[in-house]
Amino acid sequence: MFTYVVTLQCTDTAGIVRATSSAIFNLEGNILENDQFTDPVTGQFCMRTRFETPLDDVSTIRSRLDQDLAEFQPQLGVRLENERRRVLVMVSKVDHCLADLLYRLEQGDLPVVIAGVVANHPDLAPLCARYEVPFHLVPVSPATRDQAEETLRGLIEDLDVDFVVLARYMQILSAAFCAQFSGRIINIHHSFLPGFKGARAYHQAYERGVKLIGATAHFVTSDLDEGPIIEQDVVRVTHARQAQDLVALGRDIERSVLARAVHLVGEDRVALVGQRTVIFSQ
Repeated sequence: MFTYVVTLQCTDTAGIVRATSSAIFNLEGNILENDQFTDPVTGQFCMRTRFETPLDDVSTIRSRLDQDLAEFQPQLGVRLENERRRVLVMVSKVDHCLADLLYRLEQGDLPVVIAGVVANHPDLAPLCARYEVPFHLVPVSPATRDQAEETLRGLIEDLDVDFVVLARYMQILSAAFCAQFSGRIINIHHSFLPGFKGARAYHQAYERGVKLIGATAHFVTSDLDEGPIIEQDVVRVTHARQAQDLVALGRDIERSVLARAVHLVGEDRVALVGQRTVIFSQ
């Protein structure tokens, strides 16, 4: 038996679940898992279905679902479950998020393939070499940003990348690039958004005497750190904590939040509806 994951999104109306179930039945399929939700703000119906069938042919599965669900005009995603999503990770100099993703991947805890790592500095090349992951140095300056993004587009195409992960990549992507890959770029922000911006966010938080610090993983848009949120978490702190303590706690929470977001997107558990996301829990 072969297991498939199907994602569906369309305007909510009667009969979608019945039509999908019938199509899967006609494919000799057996539904193993099903989650659905209708977003009250946009009226969008979202569904994620996992099923098994003796048919080993993605094109046949997709063709039958396209045919049987045509009246609903859905955005439809179909993949064999064992064909993992391919990820391109982008970094600068800070290594904790990349190191965590590579370690989880090595331990079999991350359901993706890291096709490569792109960096605008050479510092993390040895870490990638240790895990035998291709490392691509693409320097960026205000004068070369367009050229760098064109190189990045080429890598995404050549490596057959499904989505990009900014693992503390300290460069702002252009509005055109963000629009081209809308819903396909994940960023980790060192705050429980909205919050402190800039390179010394934890020091700002310390100076303001915050009682909670956190991290947010979100889809990237042209509005800096304002994209649809995928995952968040916080940790409580007291007045006795120093700025360096907040930095250490922040690194831990950034690692875990980003890993959870990559896991969710890698398993097709995130549906984008306007400025919000629907998350089908693991």
